[in-house]
Amino acid sequence: MYGPLKVFTGRSHPTLAQEICCKLEIEPGRVSLYSFSDGENYVQIDENVRGADVFVIQPTSPPVNDNLMELLIMLDAFKRSSARRITAVVPYYGYARQDRKDKPRVPITSKLCADLISAAGADRVLTLDLHASQIQGFFNIPVDHLFAAPVIVRYLRDLEMSDLTIVSPDAGGVERARAYAKRLGATLAIIDKRRVAANQTEVMNIIGDVEGRNVFVVDDIVDTAGTLIHTTEALLSKGARSISASCTHAVLSGPAVQRINNSQLERVVATNSMPTIDKEQECPKLKTLSIGELLAEAIKRIHSEDSVSSLFEM
Repeated sequence: MYGPLKVFTGRSHPTLAQEICCKLEIEPGRVSLYSFSDGENYVQIDENVRGADVFVIQPTSPPVNDNLMELLIMLDAFKRSSARRITAVVPYYGYARQDRKDKPRVPITSKLCADLISAAGADRVLTLDLHASQIQGFFNIPVDHLFAAPVIVRYLRDLEMSDLTIVSPDAGGVERARAYAKRLGATLAIIDKRRVAANQTEVMNIIGDVEGRNVFVVDDIVDTAGTLIHTTEALLSKGARSISASCTHAVLSGPAVQRINNSQLERVVATNSMPTIDKEQECPKLKTLSIGELLAEAIKRIHSEDSVSSLFEM
């Protein structure tokens, strides 16, 4: 039997942690976090956690390396403070796109990060929309992999868009797009794209009919938005009536916000798996949906040893 439920947060996304704690009707755990002048992170837990069931909320969003390192240090601190069980809650799992050897002499950094999290002291991981579901197998500890689809689909239903076509921006996202299309009673289209360099893609073909349709592009990550803009241009050239997009993780690095603002996209829907307040102010087309309730329910079920399988469903 695990001890009391305690939720702590790093500096990556305290707003999300506060929302989760409100849903759970508990106060966030007390912890001191700061950086020395040379950039080293310091952590001190300011309350007793001996025997506790601890959840550490820390998406590894930009700056990825700083937030990842802070997560590892926090996990080590809780392990050395005799917490009974430690769950790393990582809504956005950084380095997830480096999940295979696609060239000679390159690392599988996604596996390295999984090993680091396990070695630092995590007993299990709770995450959301991994770039590839197989990443769960990189961990030697239990992984609860949630999907943002129920949150985004609920929003799309409220829009009541007619003649809706769900588009997968690549072959890897077909399963996700098909699930959206099925639940919304929409048609499905697929983009055949080829990557020519890092953060650069070239749209080749569109499989499916988009002419005169209201198109909704479904992806897991929007980083520099290059792929999204190329997809939008290709869909418009095929006669799409309107184009919107959704993603779970709105990284929006580099020129992403400017590209979206200058594009013919009507809206980009994202979740708050990482902080988006500043990005929303810069990008009026960005609409952020909360995953706080979803994560809070998962934490409650994990703590009480109840099934969380219903939360996995697309």
